[in-house]
Amino acid sequence: MAGIYLIGILFMGISMWVSWRLKSKFKKYSEIPLQSGYTGREIAEMMLADNGIHDVKVISVAGRLTDHYNPADKTVNLSEYVYEARSAAAAAVAAHECGHAVQHAKAYSFLKFRSAMVPALSIASRYMQWIILIGILMLQTTPIPLTIGVALFGLTTIFSFVTLPVEFDASKRALAWISSNNIVTQQELAMSKDALKWAALTYVVAALGSLATLLYYVSLLMGRRD
Repeated sequence: MAGIYLIGILFMGISMWVSWRLKSKFKKYSEIPLQSGYTGREIAEMMLADNGIHDVKVISVAGRLTDHYNPADKTVNLSEYVYEARSAAAAAVAAHECGHAVQHAKAYSFLKFRSAMVPALSIASRYMQWIILIGILMLQTTPIPLTIGVALFGLTTIFSFVTLPVEFDASKRALAWISSNNIVTQQELAMSKDALKWAALTYVVAALGSLATLLYYVSLLMGRRD
């Protein structure tokens, strides 16, 4: 069990550092006024309209960095620090979330695949840790519980990697749109790119951490068979 703790501590440290950098970048770029003067809400509404999307609402939600797109009720949810803000950070985040709405409208393949995985993932995440724990305790008796647990954990790992192209593509769409529509200056575009880069890194770290943990569980199974 020491191995899993070491993996957990390592990736927890990396995740905390990336999260700190993201918050630091967001705070810095949130304090720089956008020359175009648009709010996050206005940018989101313009990007949706420009892509022919008229059935998605832009709403405000509480918290910081709580921005997300909800395909179930077709809402772009912008945090209070983005919704009425007029900054490079707000422009990047608002456009990024609308990037997901555009993906949904255009039936982007990776988004469809990720959405299809959600029902199975919700079941897997509910029981996975208990099955893995039981599997480790019973490993010398039978490998079946741990094998099931590893399979379930593998599903969550696949989900985390499928999320990466979804996030990168949303940022690509966002940056292309705010640039071509003169929402930001070249200097503000560089800030937006930097903010979205650190946001994407949080998903990269999570995916790698999940893969490392999965490989550790697989090594336990292989060791038992040897």
